[in-house]
Amino acid sequence: MGIYNLKQSSEQAEEALAQGLQQLHLSLSDTVAAGTLNDLPGVPNYMNLMAIALEKLASLESFYQQADNLRQQTLHQLRRILTTRQAARCFLSIGEYYRRLRALSNLWSSRPRENFIGAESVSPTVTELQAMHQQSQQNQYSGF
Repeated sequence: MGIYNLKQSSEQAEEALAQGLQQLHLSLSDTVAAGTLNDLPGVPNYMNLMAIALEKLASLESFYQQADNLRQQTLHQLRRILTTRQAARCFLSIGEYYRRLRALSNLWSSRPRENFIGAESVSPTVTELQAMHQQSQQNQYSGF
């Protein structure tokens, strides 16, 4: 019963964090997009957008700290509920899970990228967007 209650409370806390994090991600992407879509006529506007984005990034860090605290609290409560033998087996299983997850992540990050990205990209890359932005700035200032 203790494990079930711990599971329920952890899932509720995770759901609340996930919803808040999703809202923060949307807000942060909107702020960054607003800065890239504007013509950036003056530096103060750009600086204000960057200050807002940095505030939101600090909030993002806070969310990750809350998630880490939730994980630690759950592990401590789990240790209190389980017997010593059960806790040892549980923590060994968690360690094995994270080891396999890291191995999978390493495989994924070392995969050949040309197999997954087609030559005819539908959306422009970041480099292409930066080049277009620089070209539009040059065109804007060439009239002076």
